[in-house]
Amino acid sequence: SLQDKNALHLYSVNGKYLCSETLKEEISDMCVTGEHIVMGSLQGFLSIRDLYSLNLIISPLAMRLPIHCISVTKEYSHILVGLEDGKLIIVGVGKPAEV
Repeated sequence: SLQDKNALHLYSVNGKYLCSETLKEEISDMCVTGEHIVMGSLQGFLSIRDLYSLNLIISPLAMRLPIHCISVTKEYSHILVGLEDGKLIIVGVGKPAEV
């Protein structure tokens, strides 16, 4: 975060700069799972990005409260989102028939 600007930077294992993405929200927690980055923000948005291009996979989901923590289940079937008020939101991943 620099002068109210937030960015996500991607580097290779060898330290080579690959790309970056400017963010509108302030990230409070993130989790890397497989080929995706799951991020939660203090503005209450849950975002899923591609690990290699940093492009959004889906439009951010509004949780309406600041997100404090994120976890993804071992089978990658659900995202667990902890909110500021202590609530735990469980978000199903995949097609509706799979969830």
